[in-house]
Amino acid sequence: MSNADTGGTDDVEEPSDAEPTDGVEPIDGVEELEEYPEWDDEYFMEVAGRLIYHYDLEKDKQAAGERFPMYGEMTIENKKHFLHPSIEIANHQSYEHLFAQRVDRIRTDDLDRLVELGHDLAADWIDPGPEHYSTEFTFVTVTEAIPDEVRSQVRGLDERTLLKYGYNGHYEVNLVVVAPEQRELLSNDAADVNEAFTTWEEIEREEPGLFGLIKRRLQL
Repeated sequence: MSNADTGGTDDVEEPSDAEPTDGVEPIDGVEELEEYPEWDDEYFMEVAGRLIYHYDLEKDKQAAGERFPMYGEMTIENKKHFLHPSIEIANHQSYEHLFAQRVDRIRTDDLDRLVELGHDLAADWIDPGPEHYSTEFTFVTVTEAIPDEVRSQVRGLDERTLLKYGYNGHYEVNLVVVAPEQRELLSNDAADVNEAFTTWEEIEREEPGLFGLIKRRLQL
């Protein structure tokens, strides 16, 4: 897993030790990154070159009987200390699970199945407790075109679930549908991986980096 420790107001180090991919400009503060799997799909390779800065990537992930050509996982750990680093007063974890697939056509039934899968995975993968802050399950579907009925369903998605009234944090299921040849991407408001999948656009020069991502996820 990719891990980050945000101890109070301490600076957060960007992930390092990975090799940059051809055609993908390295982000400031990141020297080299680990090699990642190779996909026969050129679009997935471009996406991987952007995701690898924050996610551990796998190829052909099996999840509850479903196969996804690309899977990414990230863990963020937030620690707060009192007076001295040895005295912890809070320790929270946030998790990101990213699943990507390619289909010829996408239907609303396919989206319903992915949302249901997200809830099933939440029941199996989340270890609820006071230290659990959040878990995100984001499903990305790459397709040729985005039908109107899919647009309305994705835009209206709100699948945030509190665990024990929020005492054990929450989890959320997100949907992203992208048609690279049409240069079009659609997602629900909570999804935050859009930049990685809009490969036809340049990555923002003022990249928020891992600390910016942590701030958004932990709502600091």
